[in-house]
Amino acid sequence: MAERTDQPVITAALLVIGDEILSGRTKDKNIGYIAEFLTEIGIDLGEVRVVSDIEEDIVAAVNALRHRYTHVLTTGGIGPTHDDITADSIAKAFGVSIDVDPRAVALLRERIPDDQLNEARLRMARIPEGADLIENSVSKAPGFSIGNVHVMAGVPTIMQAMLDALAERLPTGRKMLSRSLEAGLKEGMVAGPLGEVQAAFPDVSMGSYPRFEEGIGYTTTLVLRSRDTGRLEEAAAAVEAMLETLRAGTRSS
Repeated sequence: MAERTDQPVITAALLVIGDEILSGRTKDKNIGYIAEFLTEIGIDLGEVRVVSDIEEDIVAAVNALRHRYTHVLTTGGIGPTHDDITADSIAKAFGVSIDVDPRAVALLRERIPDDQLNEARLRMARIPEGADLIENSVSKAPGFSIGNVHVMAGVPTIMQAMLDALAERLPTGRKMLSRSLEAGLKEGMVAGPLGEVQAAFPDVSMGSYPRFEEGIGYTTTLVLRSRDTGRLEEAAAAVEAMLETLRAGTRSS
């Protein structure tokens, strides 16, 4: 099958909401997962912000990000407690009302008996007007999408279930491809020549990642990224040739 080259670049930002993240009480486990997930389906994660549970800060961040990126994903702040204010803040950002949504209540009733569906739990059914629900197969309390903003839970297992459900309706772009090359050389030896190759392939992202291995010493992995298979292969060949020249120099010295 011929490779499609006409797909647009789709971008995303992630807004992490919660005082517990900023205080260090909770260690975020969602950023890396979401970044890898989006990359795999052809969406570029361009920015991550972390904000506290302050309505005006959430509103400002949402409004800034949703006008800049194709998608905005949020995590955190849609639980049953008084400081779970994400849904209200999103409604304010879009200038719409918010109330208990019968669709969300029906989902909660699949897991929670009516006599236990108290005011606190009904907070998880408050959805901004005009929003679509995001299914939550773990605990049933849904997330929601309004415009290009997709609101998910902060609990990793629930967030992951919501992300799976959301991905089915997200428009995506061309997948980013990558090649990893082991230099077998210290980063300082590779940096200059790699910069020269990068100048010849400005459309291919090139990164160097040094590390230390017992028995080997310092070495470097080079990672090349591009959406164009042909350009990626050309760049990889040029980097391999550069590395072989450097290795030959070290062997003869």
